[in-house]
Amino acid sequence: MKKIRNFCIIAHIDHGKSTLADRLLERTGTISEREMQEQVLDDMDLERERGITIKSHAIRMDYKRPNGEVYTFNLIDTPGHVDFAYEVSRALKACEGALLIVDAAQGIEAQTISNLYQAIEQDLEIIPVMNKIDLPGADPEGVGQQIIDLIGCSFEDILQVSGKTGAGVNELLEEIIEKIPPPKQEVDKPLKALIFDSIFNTYRGSIAYVRVIEGSLKKGDPIYFMATKKEYFAEEIGYLKLKKEPTDVLEAGEVGYVIGSVKSLQDAKVGDTITHQKRRADKAIEGYKDVKPMVFSGIFPTQTEDFEDLRSALEKLQLNDASLTYQPETSKALGFGFRAGFLGMLHMEIIQERLDREFNIDIITTVPNVRYELDTEEGKRIKVDNPSEMPDAGKVDKVWEPYIKASILTPADYIGPIMALCQERRGVYVNQHFMQNNRVEITYELPMAEVVFDFYDRLKSGTRGYASLDYELLEYRVGDLVRLDIMLNGEPVDALSSITHRDKAYYQGRKVCAKLKELIPRQQFEVAVQAAIGSRVIARDTVRALRKDVTAKCYGGDITRKRKLIEKQKEGKKRMKQVGTVEIPQEAFLAVLSMDEETK
Repeated sequence: MKKIRNFCIIAHIDHGKSTLADRLLERTGTISEREMQEQVLDDMDLERERGITIKSHAIRMDYKRPNGEVYTFNLIDTPGHVDFAYEVSRALKACEGALLIVDAAQGIEAQTISNLYQAIEQDLEIIPVMNKIDLPGADPEGVGQQIIDLIGCSFEDILQVSGKTGAGVNELLEEIIEKIPPPKQEVDKPLKALIFDSIFNTYRGSIAYVRVIEGSLKKGDPIYFMATKKEYFAEEIGYLKLKKEPTDVLEAGEVGYVIGSVKSLQDAKVGDTITHQKRRADKAIEGYKDVKPMVFSGIFPTQTEDFEDLRSALEKLQLNDASLTYQPETSKALGFGFRAGFLGMLHMEIIQERLDREFNIDIITTVPNVRYELDTEEGKRIKVDNPSEMPDAGKVDKVWEPYIKASILTPADYIGPIMALCQERRGVYVNQHFMQNNRVEITYELPMAEVVFDFYDRLKSGTRGYASLDYELLEYRVGDLVRLDIMLNGEPVDALSSITHRDKAYYQGRKVCAKLKELIPRQQFEVAVQAAIGSRVIARDTVRALRKDVTAKCYGGDITRKRKLIEKQKEGKKRMKQVGTVEIPQEAFLAVLSMDEETK
């Protein structure tokens, strides 16, 4: 037990933790040269392309010290993005220590700070590591000072390594042994094992990745999941090497996997506690919660006949990703589809990309929005995540919207554009904190709905990519929100409805109408494109009718002959308008849905 070290890596996206993990695997001999490839632990193509970790990974390494002693390292990798904050918190719970990795060229970013605070709260031993010191733009003194300000260590404590060249990796391995404490020896207590991740295998069911906190688990033991109240048998247990390595017993302090013919990921939830069926633990490991989706969007197939394919694709994705939720919905404009819930914007992008790549389905997604809570006139509180479900304004007493606390880290030169962006998005200023090296942390309270659309893109473009964002949900607050309907010839188009703040409704309505006017093909009759709040129209554009020159055959003669022909045409157009319907082309939908919402 004294020779086991459980640790994770805390780093912002693109600070080189996957590359550093590759070097650790090489130096400990866990992986042979033949098996070596870049970002070994990121096994999804999407992860490699974007340079991000989407699904957290765990691997066991055996490190032989120069004096011949062999130590066991369990590296529990964590995703770096704000959407996956809950998974990170569970991974931290399974460790005794953490490597804080900071890019020597980019410095500390918002996500690093957020995850670091979580690690400190859980009382983990922190080893500061400065990565990418071989880069020409590296600034070890400046970035070192930022780390010192953040965690209060001395400059000598910061390890300088390069994941690319392998410099400093041997010192890092020794430091892990010296600094990170071994797990506690609590083998004689009832079994408590924390599920920090789970994956789905078509043949074996859900495989739970666990850290045994107390007691021991033997192969064949009857086990009980405390949150989902399910009972199974531990058919196979083992260690997480590059391939799974079966064993007969997992003891307190060890990390491994459990296979027990668990039917779905919903039964083996991240954060749940496994115990024995007979000799149960008194209480579960604290911190478990059901992950709630934050962002909602409609997903519709471009071809109606692809609906069943889309359903089976979402089912398969949900097997690998329990945080994705969906339910069927219909739209007059887009036909049959699904209303899906995501953890955040990155999660939504990844699911869309995977639907396209892995299942080859063309989809249209509606404008992302958040879940609102409404107090009706009858005194009921209802939840709404689809704008078309929102009752008329007369039936709604109050609308509550979710607020987040956003921390933005930026060079001080960009304070102006960031504050302007936050004010435009109805932000409430909290404070700003100046750090070393001309960097500042700005804190705002913002409505979640204003952040989900394109806030991150605008933030990056306004600061030349230097700013980083982290947020956490605060509470629901009352807002002056209205449902904005888009109508064609008086018929509302449900897929283009949105919930927006009353002050912005006019600009948004005017812009959508102007866009649709450009994109809807001209008909034989006039088409009115209107934006309305309830029964009040606030913006209008008209798609002019195609007209044939019916007076061409009249040359000379009385004006009444021309007028008679024009009146006859007008009657025909009016009749046509009553029976004619307007089809919105797909590209018009796509253009409106991807429209930059706020440029006025």
